[in-house]
Amino acid sequence: MKLFFATILGLFFSLSTLAQAPDFDDLKILYADANYEKLVSVTEKYSDKDDTKKDPNVYMWMAKGYYKISVSGEAGDDYKNAFKTGIGALGKAMKYDSDGSCASEHDDFVDQFTKACVERIMNDIGSEDYRKAYGWNIKYLKISQNPLGATYMEGALKFRNSDKGGANTAWKEAETMLKDINSIEGWLKADVELLKYGVIQTAEAYVSSRQIDKARELLNKMAPWFEKDDDFQMTYDKIVN
Repeated sequence: MKLFFATILGLFFSLSTLAQAPDFDDLKILYADANYEKLVSVTEKYSDKDDTKKDPNVYMWMAKGYYKISVSGEAGDDYKNAFKTGIGALGKAMKYDSDGSCASEHDDFVDQFTKACVERIMNDIGSEDYRKAYGWNIKYLKISQNPLGATYMEGALKFRNSDKGGANTAWKEAETMLKDINSIEGWLKADVELLKYGVIQTAEAYVSSRQIDKARELLNKMAPWFEKDDDFQMTYDKIVN
């Protein structure tokens, strides 16, 4: 009888231990020590384990590791695509973060990484490499919490890449999404930035295709949100005023 109760008690404690979510102190230490390659290696092992492979924290720390490697300037051939891989990891973190607690805990990093992605999109647009910009924008859609701007940008970049049918489809999707949005307060800074740039690029595409009324209508819809933004106001004055 004593053996029976001892077995039950041991099983209870084992199950209790398994039920507790890991705190990932090892990942925190590796990050604090700037041991980013080891951090990535350990997170990949966690991602293969049944009990942690759907834990958003695993992929958040993985994304943080890859991002730090990508901006270190010392990434070797094994990590030449660290930034892209980091986006994929952050996308998985967002997917499994059902209550948003993980993203909230790492909000400074999420803000930093998403802004870096928007910067890449805009740099490629500036150099008229619209195909490359489109590739970054599609990746951004995987990590965006508010994809309206990325959807407008998708349409604009498809237009620049001579896919007018695809552009119109994306713009229609964006217009449908816009109907359910009354405020952009609380959005990630990067999502707000990409909304602004996506709308500007879309308005310019409308003008290029001689749809000036549609460009003006879109800019007027967005004006209350960006009336104090110099970039938006410049485009607004050029097309509407």
